[in-house]
Amino acid sequence: MTQTKVHSLFTDFDIDLFKAGKHYRLYEKFGAHIITVDGVKGTYFAVWAPSAKAVSVIGDFNFWQEGEHHLNVRWDESGIWEGFIPNVKKGAIYKYKIRNSSNNVITEKADPFARRCEHPPKTASVVWEDNYAWNDKKWMKNRKKNNALDAPFSVYEVHLGSWKKQIEENRFLSYNELAEELVKYVKEMNFTHVEFMPIMEYPYDPSWGYQLTGYFAPTSRFGYPDEFKFLVDKFHENGIGVLLDWVPSHFPSDDHGLGFFDGSHLYEHPDRRKGYHQDWKSLIFNYGRNEIKAFLISNAIFWLDQYHADGLRVDAVASMLFLDYSREDGEWEPNMYGGNEYLEAIDFIKEMNTAVYEAFPDVQTIAEESTSFSKVSKPIYDGGLGFGMKWMMGWMHDTLQYFAKEPLYRKHHQNDLTFSLNYAFTENFMLPLSHDEVVYGKKSIVSKMPGDEWQRFANLRLMYSYMFTHPGTKLLFQGGEFGQTSEWNFEGSLDWHLLQYDVHKGAQTLVKELNTFYKKEKALHQKQFSHEGFEWINHGDHQNSVLSYIRKGENEKDNVIIVLNMTPVPREKYRIGLPKAGKLKEVFNSDDKKFYGTNQYKNKTITSEKKTWNNRENSIELDLPPLAMVAFKYQ
Repeated sequence: MTQTKVHSLFTDFDIDLFKAGKHYRLYEKFGAHIITVDGVKGTYFAVWAPSAKAVSVIGDFNFWQEGEHHLNVRWDESGIWEGFIPNVKKGAIYKYKIRNSSNNVITEKADPFARRCEHPPKTASVVWEDNYAWNDKKWMKNRKKNNALDAPFSVYEVHLGSWKKQIEENRFLSYNELAEELVKYVKEMNFTHVEFMPIMEYPYDPSWGYQLTGYFAPTSRFGYPDEFKFLVDKFHENGIGVLLDWVPSHFPSDDHGLGFFDGSHLYEHPDRRKGYHQDWKSLIFNYGRNEIKAFLISNAIFWLDQYHADGLRVDAVASMLFLDYSREDGEWEPNMYGGNEYLEAIDFIKEMNTAVYEAFPDVQTIAEESTSFSKVSKPIYDGGLGFGMKWMMGWMHDTLQYFAKEPLYRKHHQNDLTFSLNYAFTENFMLPLSHDEVVYGKKSIVSKMPGDEWQRFANLRLMYSYMFTHPGTKLLFQGGEFGQTSEWNFEGSLDWHLLQYDVHKGAQTLVKELNTFYKKEKALHQKQFSHEGFEWINHGDHQNSVLSYIRKGENEKDNVIIVLNMTPVPREKYRIGLPKAGKLKEVFNSDDKKFYGTNQYKNKTITSEKKTWNNRENSIELDLPPLAMVAFKYQ
């Protein structure tokens, strides 16, 4: 049996940076790396286990025997164990066996930096490397404008395991198959970006990927790491950005995972008030520890660097910001100033965003954050957290609540829709209709709507039309675009057979054309985060449940006038005030025949009248279809 050789990839500078929490590319050093030492090819291993008295690499190359391949502890008190094992090849399966120095606890752990993991329920790491040749040079060169805050940004949220299945063989589609089918579909639907629910390795399917054990490995459920790169590459070749869900907020306590890693609370905070998440029965990272910050920031950088991701949607940010998040009195301890802010976590978030934007100024970080914490998407120099965008949860709750009401009662609740504009420009908001809204008895989006089938789908079309003309970027979860009637089931496939029915096909066509409309009309995206991009015409017509507003671009000629009729009663000769005299042309009508609308209320080119209305000197009469949005531009 070949012995472990003393070898290191770390310089003294690497160690200093690691200890200071400032090493943001730890994946180049830690983990398993196939190298050649003294003319012999093999694998170098490095793992952080400061409370260990002995660390062995066990695997299929030494019959899983402890002691065959001991790692050597570094002399610099970094807690890093390392060594080169000759003849260990790509594809070798391994774990670390760790003996604690003080309590004799023995753990067997997967490699926190493994580039590939075994297919669950197996739990070992796999020695891996690939030399994938990227073909997305054109995309990477131009993506700064595609990811810009004044660009159209419409995201299709996908759970890879349930978007579509290979029904005959009862299996997932592979990364390669998704590169064919999913890419083609997202392009046809005219989305600008796709967002994957976590694709990092996770042991438990019902967690949907939000309980990670392999932070540096794409899940093996769908194929190899280079095949996932191929999927990203294909999206880029087709002009579509790729966002990844990223989970720095918590991790599971599975035996092979990060919890109690070296027999001590290494990755998790030792105080359960900060280290244990009661809602998810999971462990919380110790954000005050430098090495943990370096681990997490390196992980964020890794997916942007090695997998060309165009952004990270950061999960459960609210749970990181507050010490009393989901905790009762006595279950949390105030910070040094007596407040409930988790200061170390806030510092970590700021440092992460700083590091990401310094290395990749052409990507976006997006916060899933549901509280009133201020300046989440504002620059750090302005006292913000430094995210590019933040989910607008208030808009989502208010909108779904409003549309669930029978139209008869909507006149009493118009404030549910207009309230969002009171705070719409305090952050760079993304409007999300995400996976969280279609599970656990919440029903599918279309099933939340009132009325008979025609009314439910007209309401759905109206709500999407409102969403796409409201300031902010957009996110829609898979299945919502064609009016999936059943709740999302992570074990199944979307109900693609529904597209044989005109009402579902109409909803899908509407979303496709709303994406085009959003991209084509500059007024809908150029100032989507600025109050200069929005002006009410009339938000007070409660009696008729009609809203009207102007979306504004850099040039006045690009402005779009939006009118929404929130009831099934058509409003003929409905008058609105105009910003100036002129001729208006209808440029979008969600009641169109191709969307399965009535197709009965069209507005040909209409000329304004010199008649004061809505405190404006000029006005116009329109025919408003039932439960529909109509949009106009000056000719």
